[in-house]
Amino acid sequence: MYKVNNESELIAFGEKIGSKLEAGDILILTGELGTGKTTFTKGLARGLDIEQMIKSPTYTIVREYEGRLPLYHLDVYRIGDDPDSIDLDTFLFGDGVTVIEWGELVEYHLPENYIKIEIEVDGQGRQLSLTGKGLKYRELLGEFA
Repeated sequence: MYKVNNESELIAFGEKIGSKLEAGDILILTGELGTGKTTFTKGLARGLDIEQMIKSPTYTIVREYEGRLPLYHLDVYRIGDDPDSIDLDTFLFGDGVTVIEWGELVEYHLPENYIKIEIEVDGQGRQLSLTGKGLKYRELLGEFA
């Protein structure tokens, strides 16, 4: 469990994780509407040296950004449990980092290894539960314990 007190700390935490990511890494973000999934992704993008403004992909489903590595930012809420409505494999097995908001909706379509971050409101701050699926991600997240 990781506690952040405000938006700036959430972005900074995302940036720390983003700086450690490599091509092919996958993260899923879960949490209610307004918990900070896109805000966390803004920090992650900073860690990937992305200078573009990060916007929620709610209506576009996917946004792509270029930095040290490409970032594929998906919001699968609108596709629900029909991941075949987009070519999910293009992003999961691409040459960048994939971040999926509402990722629990497609979790059973993911490869075995990924990072799951659950974000919950805690007063003015947020609680983040980090789960590494696979040895690589358990070790990576161990650095943030």
